[in-house]
Amino acid sequence: MSPAEKAQLLQVVVRDMGEAFPGIESRSGVIGGDPCIVRTRIPVWLLEQARRLGATESDLLADYPSLRAEDLVNAWAYIRAHRDEIDRLIKEHAAA
Repeated sequence: MSPAEKAQLLQVVVRDMGEAFPGIESRSGVIGGDPCIVRTRIPVWLLEQARRLGATESDLLADYPSLRAEDLVNAWAYIRAHRDEIDRLIKEHAAA
């Protein structure tokens, strides 16, 4: 398969996934249903809030040993696609 064919295949797969975000899950009863990193109870909004406050990816990986670099990539993709939701969750939790 040529590089162009591989790229075309990847585009089809991404379009087919739609709103699916690998590595991110929302379950009622777990952190109030907030989107979290799978295998953990680490909410995506918390990672974004830490990043906004100056935490680096290295800091986050050190502070949360169960996190992998791949988890952060998934979280940042989710945040880009759901900016309003994440902003709202950060505000809600800051007010609590």
